[in-house]
Amino acid sequence: MGVRRSFTFLLRPTRKQAAALTQCLHDHRELYNAALEHRRTAYRRAGVRVRYGDQSGELKHIRADDPAGHGCGVAGHDQ
Repeated sequence: MGVRRSFTFLLRPTRKQAAALTQCLHDHRELYNAALEHRRTAYRRAGVRVRYGDQSGELKHIRADDPAGHGCGVAGHDQ
């Protein structure tokens, strides 16, 4: 059995960075809640299951409509 190690990093962002991180968190929360509502509504109305791949594909269109990047790179792991 191996030894598990963990590291903790302390962030000390500047005010500008903290504001950007807060906005990014807000954007991700809005995106997650919208995706969850989309899945719930699709299942409730039509019994259709919307999967991650379906919604992930839709993000390409959302990003295309946001050329300035105000969405803060939503779903950052997906880029």
